[in-house]
Amino acid sequence: MINLRFRANEQNEIIIPKTMKAAYLQKPLEVSVENIEVPSVKGKEVLVKMMAIGICGSDVHYYAHGRIGNRLVQYPHIQGHECAGIVVAAGDEVTRFKIGDRVAIEPGVACLSCDYCKEGRYNLCPDVQFLSTPPVKGAFVQYLKHHENFLFEIPDSLSYEIATLAEPLSVGIHAVRRGNLKPGATVLITGMGPVGLMTVIAAKAFGATEIIVSDMEPLRLVAAKRLGATRAINFTEVDTNDVVNNVTSGQGVDMIIETSGNAKALQSAINMVRRGGTIVAIGFPAMEEVPLNVTKMLQNEIDLFTVYRYTNTYPLAIKILESMGNEIGHVITDRYSLEDINEAMKQAHTNRSGSLKVMVYPN
Repeated sequence: MINLRFRANEQNEIIIPKTMKAAYLQKPLEVSVENIEVPSVKGKEVLVKMMAIGICGSDVHYYAHGRIGNRLVQYPHIQGHECAGIVVAAGDEVTRFKIGDRVAIEPGVACLSCDYCKEGRYNLCPDVQFLSTPPVKGAFVQYLKHHENFLFEIPDSLSYEIATLAEPLSVGIHAVRRGNLKPGATVLITGMGPVGLMTVIAAKAFGATEIIVSDMEPLRLVAAKRLGATRAINFTEVDTNDVVNNVTSGQGVDMIIETSGNAKALQSAINMVRRGGTIVAIGFPAMEEVPLNVTKMLQNEIDLFTVYRYTNTYPLAIKILESMGNEIGHVITDRYSLEDINEAMKQAHTNRSGSLKVMVYPN
């Protein structure tokens, strides 16, 4: 330990060590925990003691395959970007936070000066530094340095682990905003992984009254119902198109949000959305090109929106999570220490039928 002591409050004193543990992806399916120096902070930088980190689908892709599209892992690599913690040090220009503040971390630090950032679409910033997206190192560390503009205070009533869900919930919020979801809408959400589950919450918060979901895993369908889905379809047993036709009297749903990345799910969405309806694509397909029936889309004037991360969503996401209280805790099914990161990643990779959100606790 070094003698860097920061007063969090009158009762607690924070001691920052000289070194910390970090989880390095060494090659596909192999992670090791190493000791590295704790980063120092300056200017607008804030040092956050990491209290909880959720494993994301993209983490699993990089863990198992070493790439997503043309983004290749540069080994050794640190993963993780769904995270929350406590402020333990701040640069001399930081004005928004003090030692001891509890924060959720928005993982993408945009330049805030390019045309995209000025338009408010900073998710498209070509210079964004997004935690865990190669070559940027991620959050599976005990202490993380981050820009204060992308930290958000969380209330005492919100646990660190639930606060990490602000990241996948942000994707859902951005999706329903992109599709301009209206109160009273009928929505079909395909794929009930963590992002799909959070999109159920977003659709409900934005006023959808009929929320149909589909997946093949019973655990995920049950979780979706608990979060607000009105109908849950196991597509291996029931034809989703038949259910949509019955619910909408053959008209189709107002909006379909595809979260799984399954090409067939995206293609079939064109047949289940109403004339003049909207399709929002979140999930990345395994292939770069997916054939779509554009003729039918033209004839029915179907809008297709794509989603890439999110913008200006964290304050709302935190409010929604706070309002849900204990209604959302069941989404977190597995908990591991940072030392057990190999087991945590393996669980997230192989146990779709038994796990929803796998959580890692660095400290």
